[in-house]
Amino acid sequence: MLLVASGILAFLYPSFFSLRIPQSEIRTQGETPSPLSLPLPDKPSIAVMPFTNMSGDPEQEYFSDGLTDDLITDLSQIASLFVIARHSTFTYKGKAVKVQDVSKELGVRYVLEGSVRKTEDQVRINAQLVDATTGHHVWAQRYDRPLKDIFALQDEIVQKIVTTLKLQLTLQERGYVTRKHTDNLEAYDAFLRGQEYFWRFTKETNARARQMWEKAVALDPQYAEAYMWLGTTYYMEWIWRWSLDPQNLERTVEQAQRAVALNDSLPAAHSLLSWGYVQKHQYDQAIAEGERAIALDPNRADSYAWQADALNLAGRPEEALKMVKQAMRLNPRYPPWYSFELGFAYRLTGRYTEAIATLKEALSRGPNHLGALSILSFCYVRQWVSQQSADAQALEQALAAAQQLITFNDASPWGHLALGHISILPKAV
Repeated sequence: MLLVASGILAFLYPSFFSLRIPQSEIRTQGETPSPLSLPLPDKPSIAVMPFTNMSGDPEQEYFSDGLTDDLITDLSQIASLFVIARHSTFTYKGKAVKVQDVSKELGVRYVLEGSVRKTEDQVRINAQLVDATTGHHVWAQRYDRPLKDIFALQDEIVQKIVTTLKLQLTLQERGYVTRKHTDNLEAYDAFLRGQEYFWRFTKETNARARQMWEKAVALDPQYAEAYMWLGTTYYMEWIWRWSLDPQNLERTVEQAQRAVALNDSLPAAHSLLSWGYVQKHQYDQAIAEGERAIALDPNRADSYAWQADALNLAGRPEEALKMVKQAMRLNPRYPPWYSFELGFAYRLTGRYTEAIATLKEALSRGPNHLGALSILSFCYVRQWVSQQSADAQALEQALAAAQQLITFNDASPWGHLALGHISILPKAV
């Protein structure tokens, strides 16, 4: 029986690597709840909460969210600071929460809170840094500036945090925290509006985001970040199959390369290149770009998770395990595809029990994740074979996963192959 099943598994194994399904639960399904309490890192740690829009106009929400994103991005590139990912902090948006609870749930000592009021040519920002373990304010400041000084104001807030927390910056990091996005405020406004559309993760809003970023680069052809995000819209179309245009993957890589050419120190552009190379099965290039992204921004959770994907597919799952676990710590309310990458790494290292538990967690919040269903079915069969027993329950679970896979994607070769081969295994005992 073991020989028969091993042959079947060897025959099916390549299907896992050819089944590059859409990462369809990137951020659209429910988040993984944080443990009741996470330990503090061994260096200063911070969560930047979504700044409140105080303009009285809901249409200005994009600006307060954009300011929050910029502050997270700038702080994230400081290696001596531990910064929680946007995905986790934005789960608190619009909710009344205690900073002590945030500290426990995200595992940070400090919380940055604030509000924004934007008029036609003026901006007022209230910011406060709180020691979230005690609830005591470390500092609070109100800034009233012309809108044209928005970038200098962001730098001032970041520099205040650096000084207050006595952070040591390298010469390279000092350049990060004084960077300027663009000289064109209209281009910056289009950039922020594009982000607002993008984070909704639909086919329609992805197209609207592209329009905004195309406008941004038309207004400022040197706007590296806008090119990077423009490339991301092509990637989303390709990976979700929102468009059948075969050039979308190439457009992803082209826009990422253009962004890197304009600003080689832009971490997200290197991550985008890595994503593109993964889909082209150029894993060495993908891993190299992923390493560059992490070196430039050691707090960017998604960079670690995508590096795990590249490492898994390159046959280096032990390294992938470390990467995805770091991603989960930086993004405690991580999306389901993190669980998929962790489960995939466990499967590749032969840790089937852990793989099954992790993949079931991913499917509990993203039940149509085809990759998780595929590998879960495989793990049940492999676990059954390794135990050398006629455990009917394991085979039934494998069968159920394969049937569910076919339900969601009748064209999946793995679902039909698994269904046929699993059905004959008990007869071979």
